[in-house]
Amino acid sequence: MLHLFNSMGRQLEAFVPRDPGHVRMYVCGPTVYSFAHIGNARPAVVFDVLAQVLRMQFPRVTYARNITDVDDKIIAAAAAGGVNCDAISARFTAAYHADLAELGVALPDVEPRATGHIAQMIAMIESLIANDHAYAAEGHVLFHIPSFPAYGQLSGANPDEMLAGARVEVAPWKRDPRDFVLWKPSTGDQPGWDSPWGLGRPGWHIECSAMIRTHLGYQIDIHGGGIDLRFPHHENEIAQGTEARFWVHNGHVTVSGAKMSKSLGNILLLRDLLKDTHGEAIRYALLMAHYRQPLDWTTETPRVAKAALDRLYGALRDQPAATARAEDMAPFFAALNDDLNTPAALSALHGLASEVHATADRGRRAELAAALRQAGAVLGILQKDAQAWAQAGVADTARIEALVAERNQARAKRDWAQADALREELATLGIEVEDAGGGSRWRVRA
Repeated sequence: MLHLFNSMGRQLEAFVPRDPGHVRMYVCGPTVYSFAHIGNARPAVVFDVLAQVLRMQFPRVTYARNITDVDDKIIAAAAAGGVNCDAISARFTAAYHADLAELGVALPDVEPRATGHIAQMIAMIESLIANDHAYAAEGHVLFHIPSFPAYGQLSGANPDEMLAGARVEVAPWKRDPRDFVLWKPSTGDQPGWDSPWGLGRPGWHIECSAMIRTHLGYQIDIHGGGIDLRFPHHENEIAQGTEARFWVHNGHVTVSGAKMSKSLGNILLLRDLLKDTHGEAIRYALLMAHYRQPLDWTTETPRVAKAALDRLYGALRDQPAATARAEDMAPFFAALNDDLNTPAALSALHGLASEVHATADRGRRAELAAALRQAGAVLGILQKDAQAWAQAGVADTARIEALVAERNQARAKRDWAQADALREELATLGIEVEDAGGGSRWRVRA
């Protein structure tokens, strides 16, 4: 049975959905004003895996991940580029999809966009005003935090922290400095929609609440996102009426021990990493740390992940098709059911790979390899051809094949000196030769 750490209550709990026949999960997606960085990729990968785990245990899962396509950062990027906001959001939404596809991240079942839900947001705001939770002031509508006594239950933030972390402007027309914006006025050169409070646009927090209610209903099972969203974004969603059985948050990604920031110049764009690192290796790296813990990305991280994948794919090479045994995968699934413990799950995969290499019986090896591949699919890895993986990245495969064939001929003639010389030549090209069963195969050296 799946257990997850619930940020609401800060404890590990058995996951029991409201409707066992239909699990509903919502994860906060990107604000599309720039290219995605490695920190943006982590929740996409983590909740992609969680969705896979849920689909194995429940008959129906609806996974929604939104696109925030109206925001002050988008407006600023459009002004800087001399284009309209739609052009910016369309460009970076497409880039986000393309980059995540390289990591093997599937599209969610539902991908709502904020601009498609303005009417629902206005209706929610009107309801909050009617229930004395919000008020209009000088073209703005604000949520009045003192009207919701339970505010702070998710994050445990004290009033000073709430004010420091709030992404709202402190203004004299606020009844309380912590009050946050539900609706703000737009000028003629900014995107805007007609509303009872004049031409304007929604605040950030109301967007997710409206999209959740529209596509998943008033009560959902899992609300996910990065730990930075716990306060104020998720706290504000709760105040607006969002109800989730579990609140699940992944940890930050740091770079060589430092928080990513423009001032440090250490923001690692996903598409830049993909120029030198296979997407599957990046995905593997994002799963090497437990999702709730910080993940520190260094120059060694991609190499370590690629080498680990090489070992796993090595156990799949030359293995015939077979049926996996459930008992062989039991430690793997036990790890995932324990709060999505992907480091332990990866360790279980390496245990299977070790058994493949240590087992003499060919049929048993095939079963273990099948278990390895089937379990890997849950994590979104190990689905490529093992031989192709071993040889990926070689520009001149014809030359390599010719050298390997020439070496095989030398070995057949028992010309060991020539065979060794050819092995050395291949090594200088970054190729490792493995001799087995009277022949040879090659792979790119880790």
